[in-house]
Amino acid sequence: MLNRFKTVTRARFKKTDFNSFLFFLFFAIVIWIFVQFSKQYSEVIEIPVEYVNVPPDKLLLNNPENLQLRVEENGFTVAWFSLFAPSLHIDLSKAEMNNGNLVYDLVENRAELQSQLELDLDENQFLKEALVVKYEQKQEKRLPVIFRSNIAYAAGYSAVNNLSFTPDSIRVSGPDNILDTLSSLVTKPLSLSRVKNDQEGTVYLDTTALPNVTFYQNRVRYSLDVEKFTEGKVQVPIEVINVPRGLNVVIFPKEVVLFFQVNLKDFNKVTASDFRVVVDFNNVRGEQDFLIPEVIKKPDFTSNLRLNEKRIQFIIKK
Repeated sequence: MLNRFKTVTRARFKKTDFNSFLFFLFFAIVIWIFVQFSKQYSEVIEIPVEYVNVPPDKLLLNNPENLQLRVEENGFTVAWFSLFAPSLHIDLSKAEMNNGNLVYDLVENRAELQSQLELDLDENQFLKEALVVKYEQKQEKRLPVIFRSNIAYAAGYSAVNNLSFTPDSIRVSGPDNILDTLSSLVTKPLSLSRVKNDQEGTVYLDTTALPNVTFYQNRVRYSLDVEKFTEGKVQVPIEVINVPRGLNVVIFPKEVVLFFQVNLKDFNKVTASDFRVVVDFNNVRGEQDFLIPEVIKKPDFTSNLRLNEKRIQFIIKK
């Protein structure tokens, strides 16, 4: 009897097409899901918000991070927005002041919001008509900019003038307790090597330690004129100044060789008469028998001056 039952059962299993059964079961589930999700639903979903174009003189305080939207859509749309709701950009430049708050009218800005959500806001509505944004008024201050640079020139090249940048000061806003500690702003370091051509560009301010400060401008433009320089020398007479009346001071040597740097185009303009070297008798102390020469006149386009004599001997003749 038992053997007969096993034989019949085995035959029935062979006759049953389990693959077909599973296919139709899966197909039925898909149809059921499609039917259910094709129905209209009314659900309230959370839409994350992100505030943009915040007025630079205002610091936002603990404001809503989501907006509630009642969605009247099919199940597919409701499910999508429940799982993957896009961030909604709230443009605070379009908000109005009201009782010390910024008020963003969701109805007036419906077209912009609708383009972001890709939903018909005539059929789907926010639970609120306006978004009230609280803020703290920041204080403002204009701070000078310190330009940080490390510039190395190629051999024979140098800057015609100091590096220039603009603006030299920038307006910032922020809490009083932070602005009171600030006396200047610094740029990110600019490093240049083997420079032989004119330089210009943009450098950003270093704002890493100032997260709660708003910068009305966060970068400066710089320029640097670079030319090839050469070294020249001239022989210049030494003048003795501040000699007391009645004293005859004799110095040795009476002339010095003055070395200077100048760009090539101005080299032929330089003459000895463009320089003035003096020794000041008022600087004599005690039994000192020498004077220190000093260059008190030079052309503006020369630099790196040096004299071949560091001390000038003197005697007093009666």
